[in-house]
Amino acid sequence: MNTRPLADFLRPKTIDEMVGQQHLLSSGTIFRKSIENNHVPNMIFYGPPGVGKTTLANIIADKSNMHLYKLNATSATMDDIKEVISSSKSIYSTNGILLYLDEIQYFNKKQQQSLLEFVENGDITLIASTTENPYFYIYPALISRCNVFEFKAISSDEIKKGLINISNKINIKIEDDALDLLSISCNGDMRKAINNLEFIYNILPENDKYINKGMVDEIIIKGHISYDRSEDKHFDNLSAFMKSLRGSDPNAATFYLVKLLEGGDIIAASRRLMCSVNEDVGLAYPQLIPIVKSCVDMALQLGMPEARLPLINATILIATAPKSNSSYLAYDSALKDINSGLGINVPRQLQNTHYDGDDALIKGQNYKYPHDYKNHYVEQQYLPDDIKDHQYYYPGDNKFEKAIKEYWQKIKKGDK
Repeated sequence: MNTRPLADFLRPKTIDEMVGQQHLLSSGTIFRKSIENNHVPNMIFYGPPGVGKTTLANIIADKSNMHLYKLNATSATMDDIKEVISSSKSIYSTNGILLYLDEIQYFNKKQQQSLLEFVENGDITLIASTTENPYFYIYPALISRCNVFEFKAISSDEIKKGLINISNKINIKIEDDALDLLSISCNGDMRKAINNLEFIYNILPENDKYINKGMVDEIIIKGHISYDRSEDKHFDNLSAFMKSLRGSDPNAATFYLVKLLEGGDIIAASRRLMCSVNEDVGLAYPQLIPIVKSCVDMALQLGMPEARLPLINATILIATAPKSNSSYLAYDSALKDINSGLGINVPRQLQNTHYDGDDALIKGQNYKYPHDYKNHYVEQQYLPDDIKDHQYYYPGDNKFEKAIKEYWQKIKKGDK
């Protein structure tokens, strides 16, 4: 067997050989047509590890005949960038230079800025990849010069298809149950699945390359076995967790939390908790929102198995808390008006303008500063004229929102 890692040795050479990312790579998509027509823009790929970002950059470089340079921002320096730029003037750059910059989030602002000029004038074509949200970690001016594409975790069915292709190439037989387990135990990371396969392959005798479920059992987290036999069931568990929280059933919510955590999905469980406390508890118990956020932060810092402690606290708190979706409904109601093209013009008294032109029919902004009035409230129009009487927020039937309603009824009545 080649000494190179199997994941690198058998890396797909064409788009058709890749698994996953069908929202980008399926036949007829704009992204695929662009690559097939050798129209390669500056791009940022973001998503979890092992989902094909580097592989696709290799394929693009090969398809376009561009000279590929690879840098990793965890170790690359400004000198490395300058060397790539200088090569753009050499004989090797006839078809252009493609710079693949992995983990770009580790470049500081100055390093990212150094790329701007060369990206803009076409000296290089940049494909940057990151496992973090690029809008938080990448310099905005660089983002504006690139197309951003999200890479998603690969479904277990797609990973299974990839493993079957690999097993055929290296002449190894894998028991069906073992194949299922390899596919579901890697959390959508194709590289991890291949590495697990390679680990077992390398210890097998040359005349007996057969992998059974027991071998796979020994090298993976056992929690995956009963948890995620398919992508559909994965999302079924997430859905059941969220609905149990909303339905105020602490026993069911606890069960699904444990299933998620023992299956290795601490991230999705944490996201659902933060979503539920805002969507389902909301203003009925607003103090719970920062409490849950704190529990999630602690869990992510601790990691498993200790992470189960703050997360079970958050789960039971949400499940047993009073519920209100009034703020959720308020947002959707306002969004409906916005999508209908209403409320375009902000009332004059609220605009960020303090000078009236000579042609203005009404002089003066006439904004009333609420703190100058009794109870820090004064009646004035805040919504645009065409929706000035629309109501989006209706207080829920819970202690906190009833108090809000009574307070403002008293204050607003007093002002009149």
